[in-house]
Amino acid sequence: MDFGIFNLLQHRDRTKPPISVIAEALEHTKLAEELGFSRAWFAEHHFSNYSLCPSPLIFCTQVAAVTSSIRIGSAVLILPLHAPARLIAEIALVDALSNGRLDVGVGSGYQHYEFERLGADIEQNKAVFNEMLDMVDMGLREPYFSYKGKVLDQPQTAINIRSIQTPRPPIWIAGADPNSHRRCARDGYIPFISGGIESPQGIRKIRDQIEHCYQEEGKDPSIIPLGVLRFVCVSDDPSVLECYVNGARFQKRIAMSLRHRREMMVDDYMVEENSFPNEPSLDQVAENIVVGNAEKVAERLCWEIELYGPRHMNIYFAVGDMPSSAVMNSMEQFATKVVPKIESYFGKPLSKICDIPMPVPTFLAAE
Repeated sequence: MDFGIFNLLQHRDRTKPPISVIAEALEHTKLAEELGFSRAWFAEHHFSNYSLCPSPLIFCTQVAAVTSSIRIGSAVLILPLHAPARLIAEIALVDALSNGRLDVGVGSGYQHYEFERLGADIEQNKAVFNEMLDMVDMGLREPYFSYKGKVLDQPQTAINIRSIQTPRPPIWIAGADPNSHRRCARDGYIPFISGGIESPQGIRKIRDQIEHCYQEEGKDPSIIPLGVLRFVCVSDDPSVLECYVNGARFQKRIAMSLRHRREMMVDDYMVEENSFPNEPSLDQVAENIVVGNAEKVAERLCWEIELYGPRHMNIYFAVGDMPSSAVMNSMEQFATKVVPKIESYFGKPLSKICDIPMPVPTFLAAE
């Protein structure tokens, strides 16, 4: 297995200029490469402080320019908010500019606020997502393609820039929709799920659902290349851990407001932070996510790895208004202290833990 980082580029502290949030995300990614993290992922969201990244592909291009080896990815491209042919060409361009380092995470979206402002119908997001995914796959594989669906119609189109990875960059599908998990089983996509601030047993339940979907498609569930997004903070300082837990709850509060159309904008794009129904206490959040000193975090992650068998674990290090210095210290302790403890526990290198082959493009396999 391997570990990556996820940066939502969340803006909680109004006194911090947005450009500082962006600069810190780039700094964190360069550090991640130095520390040996495998991937850096960036979100797509619009018009609120939930995320300052409207285009993960643009952000990935900049990251590719300031790094040399870490893989870069969208977590995720909200497919119903894009024009299919243009998106395919942009994916291919970023893969070329990054010298074949792109991972393409995709999702159907859930925030009414951004769908309304981009003129998209969220009631059709699943149908559009599936047809868009058909086209993205075809457009990246074939020199030209056409498509006639129930919702979308694409005349014959040649994509004039080709990805370096063949037959296409890896495609990761985010979410808990069993229909998407069946597509992963059928078409070789990678299931990508989030642990949120709920208990890790919830991740195991989604893993069970994915296994059932693989069995329904006649595929061996033991080969699932599962990706998991997880809140993790490594620190010996209780005040840092408290800040992180509070930031994780903040992220959930804003997401719930935007998901259920309860958002209240303060002044401009800043969403008012309010509690949500059945919200866990900060103590419960701390129990559900992975926070503590290096020994505690390593012990907890060893248990979780055995519980739900991730092939890739993507870590939220920067949440809420965590100081950048604390984020980087957490990353450094994770790489230098936590990972060695995990390898010692399993008695093998990290790459051999949960050693399930990822779908690897030809370009990478040849290296």
